[in-house]
Amino acid sequence: MLRKIKNIFYRSISNGEINYDQAKKIMNNNTDFILIDVRSKQEYLEGHLISAINIPLYDIEKNIFNVVEDKNKTIIVYCSSGSRSLRAKEILKQLGFKNVYNIKTNINEMLY
Repeated sequence: MLRKIKNIFYRSISNGEINYDQAKKIMNNNTDFILIDVRSKQEYLEGHLISAINIPLYDIEKNIFNVVEDKNKTIIVYCSSGSRSLRAKEILKQLGFKNVYNIKTNINEMLY
């Protein structure tokens, strides 16, 4: 049973779709990561995860290289529901970033 759970965990991480607990593990074990909130500036100002920077989805392609130069750096993206961050993850992968993860958890579950 433990092996099955472990396989599910690693399979979800390998496709870049993670929940908040998995994101916390990545952040705790890796000091060289960047956490990006891809919601609008207004949404970000209403509440965001500690250490997250705001690059709205519509600006991600234009502004990511101002923040991240190393395409091997671990990047974790999130939004309200996981849909904008999923799109951001896809864009970052297309731009050549290797270690991109999308937190698929609702942000309200992470903030409270």
